[in-house]
This record gives sequence, structure tokens and C-alpha cells, in this order.
Amino acid sequence: MNLHSLKPAEGSTHSKKKRLGRGNSSGKGGTSTKGNKGAQSRAGYNQRRGSEGGQMPIHRRLPKRGFKNINRVDYKVLNLGQLDALVERYKLDEVSPESLYITGLVNRTDLVKILGKGELKSKLTFRVNAVSDTAKQAIEAAGGTVEII
Repeated sequence: MNLHSLKPAEGSTHSKKKRLGRGNSSGKGGTSTKGNKGAQSRAGYNQRRGSEGGQMPIHRRLPKRGFKNINRVDYKVLNLGQLDALVERYKLDEVSPESLYITGLVNRTDLVKILGKGELKSKLTFRVNAVSDTAKQAIEAAGGTVEII
């Protein structure tokens, strides 16, 4: 180790902040690296969001399409055929948002709807947010019960 090879530890020193506008001899005086005149050289300048400097902004170039229905209710949909496999796999005796959340199939805030595709072989209790008519008939035919929460 020699004196000329000594360096401070990595991350222990910080580069000094540029000191703008401290006279021409500093190299950063005069216009303080902001160029000459115009809005960008003045204090308080803020460029408009989406501005592309004279080119038509992308949000104006692209056409408007469709709409978002603010009243839409999004359900996590499960079919009876899927549920039969899930009951066997996770040993469920009741199908509810809580039990499905514990198994990791839905999120805590998801609404659950049961649809009638497939067959239901086991007798189950359903506590769900929505159920189709065909699913309700199939569940009751298999000896199960349905409760809308």
C-alpha cells in the first residue's frame, strides 16, 4: 500500500452539489447553465404535462375509444365443475369468500359468483355474493344449500 493509492471507503464521500450563479469565473455563472432567455430560464417554470415540444401530444394523436362503466360489478367466477375439483383438493365443506381466500383462490375483497357449467357431486353449503339459476338448481339437486351474502 502506498500513499498515492489511498482512497476513501465506497459511499463514504459525496460529490459536491453544483453551485450555480456564483460569478463567471466559476464556469457556472451568468445564465447558471440555463441557456439564454425564454420560459425555461425563468424561476417557477413548469412544462405542461404531456407536452412534446410542438409535436401533437400522444393523448391528442390517438382516437378516443369506448368507455368505462362506473357501475360495473366484477365477480370472480367459479363453475360447478371447477368447484368439485377444489373441494377434493382443499377438503372444503363450505364455499365462501373467506374459505376461498384461505386457499388462495381469491383476494380478500373479491366478490364470488357461482355458475352452472359442469356437475356437482358433493353436498356443499354455499355462502357467496351471487349465483346463477342453473347453478342454484344443481346445488339444491345435489342436496346443498345456497346463501347470498
